[in-house]
Amino acid sequence: MNHQSVVVNARFLTQPVTGTQRVGIELGMRLKNLLPDVTFLTPYNILQKDIANDMGATVYGRSKGYVWEQIEMPLYLKSQGSPLLLNLCNTAPIMYDNKIVTVLDLSFHLHPEWFTTKFSLLYNFTVPRIVKSAHKVLTISEYSLNDLNRCYHVPRSALDIIYPSISDIFLYPPTTKGENPYGKYVLAVSSLDPRKNFKGLIQAFQEAKLSDTKLVIVGAAHKVFADTGLKEMIQNDPSIIFTGYISDEQLVNLYQHALFFAYPSFFEGFGIPPLEAMSCGCPTLVSDTTSLPEVCGDASVYVDPYDIGSIRNGLIKLYSDESLRKTLIEKGRGRVERFSWQQSAEKLAGLITSLNSEKRR
Repeated sequence: MNHQSVVVNARFLTQPVTGTQRVGIELGMRLKNLLPDVTFLTPYNILQKDIANDMGATVYGRSKGYVWEQIEMPLYLKSQGSPLLLNLCNTAPIMYDNKIVTVLDLSFHLHPEWFTTKFSLLYNFTVPRIVKSAHKVLTISEYSLNDLNRCYHVPRSALDIIYPSISDIFLYPPTTKGENPYGKYVLAVSSLDPRKNFKGLIQAFQEAKLSDTKLVIVGAAHKVFADTGLKEMIQNDPSIIFTGYISDEQLVNLYQHALFFAYPSFFEGFGIPPLEAMSCGCPTLVSDTTSLPEVCGDASVYVDPYDIGSIRNGLIKLYSDESLRKTLIEKGRGRVERFSWQQSAEKLAGLITSLNSEKRR
């Protein structure tokens, strides 16, 4: 490796794909084309094998997970002349200073009760330490940037925003819709994480009594999230459907057929699903909190996620106003165009090149 090289911490290839891993994959694939000398380093236990092959990932070490990241990866980097390390998914080695760190949001710090004790302790130990030693700390919204500055005192000069976007399959949905599997329905999409406020959405939906309309919830429960107790709420309600995990192709079809998309989340560092919905021509209802107004602009109906009545009224408003739905569809398409993975990857490549140039002086 020469002094211009960059290594990407590709531990995300060993994890199920949620919004966090999507950031690593989308930016990583584009950086491969933008930077001639980029290495993707991963432990052996790869789940995303096709993506790893496309990246030409280098497998190193005998351990995995946090141990690999904190011990084996730094040893490898030091043996290669200590190149710049790019970390895209919240964690990074503490004992390696030549790095860029990406922290998507501080939900684990501000709301540890939303996560398992182990996850919360690990993140609250690791993240404050890695941001202190990094050359640059990246995040995905102005909202998260302000949190990093306020909570961890990261200077604004060390902070920058790399906006996420949506995957091509949502950006260019098919013009011919597939079969509608559920009739008339409101769609909700996410991992079943307590901060996504599915309990509040279900209660508001049940109170709204939307005629002949189902609530379809897409998402698999993830082990890091605390138990949400959703099953008890819907056991005897045939109008609420949990799909479990589905493919992106199936999700595009659900967005295209939905009456509208509901996302009354308590907390978002960015919030990709509303943009996916907008791109597929689906009107959106989102929370008026955290980063969502920054992302969705004037292209959504806003509700207070802490007020069931506000969510209920938002559901009724979008359900009953076809003209509003059409207006939001038009505004939504314009909103999506503001965010581009390619532009974000080009900005990131520029930061990497600049840091490597400074080191050579």
